[in-house]
Amino acid sequence: MKVAVVGATGLVGNVILKLLAERNFPVDELLLVASPKSVGKLIPFMGKDVPVIGIDDAISQSPDFAIFSAGGSTSKQYAEAFAAAGSIVIDNSSAWRSDPTKPLVVAGVNDDHILGEHKIIANPNCSTMQLMVALAPLHQKYKIKRLVISTYQSFTGTGKQAVDQYESEKSTDTYDKETAAYPHKIFANCIPHCGDFDEDGYTTEERKLENETKKILNDSSIKITATAVRVPVFGGHSEAVNIEFEHDYDLSEVKSILEATEGLIVQDSPSTNEYPMPLNAYETDPVYVGRLRRDTSVQSGLNLWVVADNLRKGAATNTIEIVENLIKSGRV
Repeated sequence: MKVAVVGATGLVGNVILKLLAERNFPVDELLLVASPKSVGKLIPFMGKDVPVIGIDDAISQSPDFAIFSAGGSTSKQYAEAFAAAGSIVIDNSSAWRSDPTKPLVVAGVNDDHILGEHKIIANPNCSTMQLMVALAPLHQKYKIKRLVISTYQSFTGTGKQAVDQYESEKSTDTYDKETAAYPHKIFANCIPHCGDFDEDGYTTEERKLENETKKILNDSSIKITATAVRVPVFGGHSEAVNIEFEHDYDLSEVKSILEATEGLIVQDSPSTNEYPMPLNAYETDPVYVGRLRRDTSVQSGLNLWVVADNLRKGAATNTIEIVENLIKSGRV
């Protein structure tokens, strides 16, 4: 089994390598790919130092899988070249998510979409990913009519530049516009600005929640609106979700459905101060759900709170799970 990790020196790339080791993934040959300035750098993996190589070199070696975590432009430029060389590409960027010919997959939610001859499989946005784990079984049972989503997204989702900005501001209490990832300080602040604004005043992160949810659940009729906020939190993304169902529900049944969902942990005991928090989700793989309560302002309304580590479940874990499912399916 030959696996290429494109963007191996980035935040998500580092987590992918960590998970490959943790899960004893059956990799016989690991190709670590990064930008030309990183070529030759040695990265430790399973007791060995593996050299970083260039992307053209990796393509020429025709790996079984090419895991991309290097940004949309890199994926657009090189994913199809890997596919042409015989690789199955799992892409963490936004490059292919909206392409109707490419499956958008959350492991455990729509695994059947990896079957067939698809050579490029897209990972959803991290905030969409964790949301789908919680919503898919509820949509199947009660049919979601409308969603109102407010996200509180860790600055780690923006990458190393944002982490450097946070650390610098934390230690110096100064904002450096020249090196900053954001137009404002992120330390001790909340920025209601995730991605770029469109002509209607919504950001790309908010549009991703809308469009990707409809594609993954295969239901364009769901009405969705979202507000995405960047917060100074390391542990992961949090989401306040208001759902209006087509059919009425029993709250205890909702809780039972969520408790039976693989990869989901229900933490819902307000009387003992138990509810999901990014501090506890940090460096773990499950999605956590709590604050379950009926919305009495509408018919069949439900409020819940969803938390997950954005670098693990939101990106790296789902990627590895897709690859593992592809191996189980016999495609490789």
